[in-house]
Amino acid sequence: MAADSTEGSLKQRGVRLTRQRQILLELIDRTGAHLDVEQLYRMAKERDPKINRVTVYRTLNMLKAGGLVDELDLMHYGGDQHYYETRLKQEHAHVICLRCGRVEEFFGEPLQRLRKQIESHFGFQVMVARTEVGGYCAHCQTLRAREIEAMRPPVKAAPRARRAPARTE
Repeated sequence: MAADSTEGSLKQRGVRLTRQRQILLELIDRTGAHLDVEQLYRMAKERDPKINRVTVYRTLNMLKAGGLVDELDLMHYGGDQHYYETRLKQEHAHVICLRCGRVEEFFGEPLQRLRKQIESHFGFQVMVARTEVGGYCAHCQTLRAREIEAMRPPVKAAPRARRAPARTE
């Protein structure tokens, strides 16, 4: 979502766009990353030393309530913190590497088909869909395979069978 449409949505709701709110909106909109509260706070503090955590939390709550940002847990990769992104026009899934925390966004027809299938199967009107898929990226799969191999005990050679002493009669 463009910052202009986010700002317009706030104005329609009668919410004043303060300098600090604008800084937070720009950070969420333009970084392209999924940021948690601490990351947002630190980045905002660099731009405006007067900003405080309370402002960050209040602004995020206001933006969530207004449907302008989504709060994500991203498979709780980093613990219990939540991450924020502006609500995009096109729904997408988050694909999270459970090892390195890399997040990719997946857009496409399969998500729309799943949504339609849920609606028809359950007679349910889907208003919002958030999909998260956890697994291992290609790089981490390689690292895991090496680690697993390194943990295996070495294969010992089978003991040689002893020959019985020859009988002399």
